[in-house]
Amino acid sequence: MAKAQKWIYQFSEGSAKMRDLLGGKGAGAAEMTRAGMPVPPGFTITTEACRAYYSSGGKFPPGLWEQVLTNLKVLERKAGKKFGDESDPLLVSVRSGAKFSMPGMMDTVLNLGLNDQTMAGLAALTKDDRFALDAYRRFIQMFGKTVKGIDGDKFEHALQNAKRKAGVKTDPELKPADLKPLVAEFKRIYKEETHSAFPTDPVDQLREAIDAVFRSWNTDRAKTYRRMERIPDDLGTAVNVQMMVFGNMGATSGTGVAFTRNPITGEKELYGDYLANAQGEDVVAGVRDTEPISALKKHQPKVYAQFDRYARQLEKHYKDVQDLEFTIERGKLYMLQTRAAKRTGEAAVNIAVDMVKERLITKRDAVARVEPRQLEQLLFPRVDPSAKVSPLAKGVPASPGAASGGAVFDADTAVEWGKQGKAVILVRVETNPNDVHGMVEAKGILTQTGGTASHAALVARGMGRPCVVGASSIDVDVRQRKFSTNGTTVKQGDQITIDGTTGEVYVGNVPTIEARSLNQHPAASAILRWADELRRLEVWANADYPRDASKARENGAQGVGLCRTEHMFMEQDRLPIVQAMIMANTTEERETQLAKLRPIQRGDFEGIFTAMAGLPVIIRLIDPPLHEFLPSREDLIRETTHLKDTGENPALLAEQEKVLARVEELHEANPMLGLRGVRLSILYPEIPRMQVRAIMEAATNLRKKKVDARPEIMIPLAGTVAELRAVHAELKPVAEAVQKEAGIRVPYKFGTMIEIPRAALTAGEIAEEAEFFSFGTNDLTQTTFGFSRDDAERAFIVRYLEEKILPRNPFETIDPKGVGRLMDIAVKEGRKTRRGLEVGICGEHGGDPDSIHLCHKIGLNYVSCSPFRVPVARLAAAQAAIGAQEPG
Repeated sequence: MAKAQKWIYQFSEGSAKMRDLLGGKGAGAAEMTRAGMPVPPGFTITTEACRAYYSSGGKFPPGLWEQVLTNLKVLERKAGKKFGDESDPLLVSVRSGAKFSMPGMMDTVLNLGLNDQTMAGLAALTKDDRFALDAYRRFIQMFGKTVKGIDGDKFEHALQNAKRKAGVKTDPELKPADLKPLVAEFKRIYKEETHSAFPTDPVDQLREAIDAVFRSWNTDRAKTYRRMERIPDDLGTAVNVQMMVFGNMGATSGTGVAFTRNPITGEKELYGDYLANAQGEDVVAGVRDTEPISALKKHQPKVYAQFDRYARQLEKHYKDVQDLEFTIERGKLYMLQTRAAKRTGEAAVNIAVDMVKERLITKRDAVARVEPRQLEQLLFPRVDPSAKVSPLAKGVPASPGAASGGAVFDADTAVEWGKQGKAVILVRVETNPNDVHGMVEAKGILTQTGGTASHAALVARGMGRPCVVGASSIDVDVRQRKFSTNGTTVKQGDQITIDGTTGEVYVGNVPTIEARSLNQHPAASAILRWADELRRLEVWANADYPRDASKARENGAQGVGLCRTEHMFMEQDRLPIVQAMIMANTTEERETQLAKLRPIQRGDFEGIFTAMAGLPVIIRLIDPPLHEFLPSREDLIRETTHLKDTGENPALLAEQEKVLARVEELHEANPMLGLRGVRLSILYPEIPRMQVRAIMEAATNLRKKKVDARPEIMIPLAGTVAELRAVHAELKPVAEAVQKEAGIRVPYKFGTMIEIPRAALTAGEIAEEAEFFSFGTNDLTQTTFGFSRDDAERAFIVRYLEEKILPRNPFETIDPKGVGRLMDIAVKEGRKTRRGLEVGICGEHGGDPDSIHLCHKIGLNYVSCSPFRVPVARLAAAQAAIGAQEPG
């Protein structure tokens, strides 16, 4: 007989190694239990059970419920209490817990097991009517909201009314006489919304709560978060059922969330929030203002010392900063959760470097641990300290960086305005998981309440959004869409600036300054230095101007992978010459204009070669269709029609009609697949001849001055070796002639950009002519998918991602099965023909960490990206090398 599937593990059976099966929360509770820490007993329903629940159409898989009841009996024995016992009831929490931390994205139910009878037993046992009634009203509220989907504002509104009636400001001030009618009101709301009475059987409550946690894996907010964090949708969540301990049993009770190091700065100190006489959701939801964790040292020094010891023990055990949840019940400490802490970029690099100094981790571990986007956060702007502005309010700095935008007061408006291209700051009393889609769209987040472990703070830090929480001096009125403080009112749409590094809030768009160079950041410099020791891929940069090349070199670039000459053509001092060249009727006329352009282009190249002295510079010959340098067809039609209608300025009309005629002549139905790239070079060879002469003159001039210029000349969009051969034959004599005239040799290469599938598939032939390949992955993606990027991203890519037709946007991350396979073929075939063929990538994908991993895997020599993303690419290239060496 086949052995029944094991769906459940007691905390005493699990370990940190079982994270895939037990989720982060369950594995953490199991590991703390194994270490002998005071963890309330409980059990974990596995992620496998969640996946089976979904594959069976939202039903518990066979044997699961029976195992829940069996494990509940084990939990009763460990707790010394019975579920549903009227004299000493066992109450439990039911919490989600996925493999990867998703703070606040899924559901939790506390105080489960209460009904009128068990509440009375709890009151008698604890000799505390207030505590029992408060636990009961919390349970009805949470069960109604989480399990039944009742609008939480309905309960919150009733709670506010009860406080107003009692003449108190905070929840703990409500007396039993106030709470009894509130419990009755909560039950009435529940019945009105669900058309059934609140369930009294604890076993039924448990079944419904487990079902709700499974369902919460697939809520819109959870799916949005997973898409943003690139967490797979098929992992499922575990469910943790744990004996309740109570932080709301008076002054010697409390609850808190703490980090073993400061998650904002990385400083080695216990950091977090503590609330006396409260339950855990009060801290995370941000509904009450918290005290710093250091306040616990003053209130209960022995408990603080014990917690501090456990915190240090867990950090040493996991070799990483831990995010800890704890509850104190009448002076006794209980550890509820440990997980790797979310942290800012500043904290991530500082902690990684400090832990290497402390010999807790290796340099390799440090490089692997810092996320590329955390490194990016160090590049965030901040409010200019010299700006003569005074803050309107000050809150708790929760996620660094400064951001300005129009104030909006709900997530849907943030999304709507953001999609229109407006910068917005999402302002809330506190955020909750239903606000995540608005937080994604907003430039920053501001909340009236909450601390550093509140939902807003955790999610914003993970996203890299500037965030200020707990700005208690502002009064947010969500219904009226405004907030006011110190006599100033800010309405929806009014511009505000927040500084998530200092916690300050300003009216208007306040001047900001760029972050300091990573070279001046000791910890970031150390991480990048270690990354450089580990990576195989070189990191080059796309640079069209000397200033770009200088920034690239400052950021550690090892060459220029793409210099686009057409960007130089667009400069105001030369565009008229370019347009005159395009308007010319004969080759001779074109060459006359090109002769004027040559010294300008030569100067451009001299500047870039000087900035990159000793390093290779790949210059792409003219690529875009010629009509892009002329006024738009629509503008010309409008202007000539107006001139004809008014009869004014006949000379201008004649000139504009001539330009329009040329634009019509050059007009194409699909210009991206038309006369551009190598095709332009074949039809108008005088253009690339001028460019190659300018390149080689710049290089020879500099070499005479002992500047080591290393040009590589790239012919774009070749699809056949015959195209490449024709252009190469036209241009190589020019390059040789310039060197002969100058009496100096220049190390140079001719290569091509692989951006047509045919070029990738015939790379063996192409390599007979090309001395290097550079993948133009933007166009290669367009031509492989048959997508027009602009149209696709506007019309259907978002829908394709939502419906999982595409796993990722292929214009952000290289499609490994299609585009990636073509690249792999091209590398292998090209190197069969030309051993040691230099191959790189110069599309926008060159700065995307996942695409960099693919480039490492298929053996590219370098990736080239924006100068500002060079540090990120250096780190990602090292992580790709580390990942390739990992077993499995």
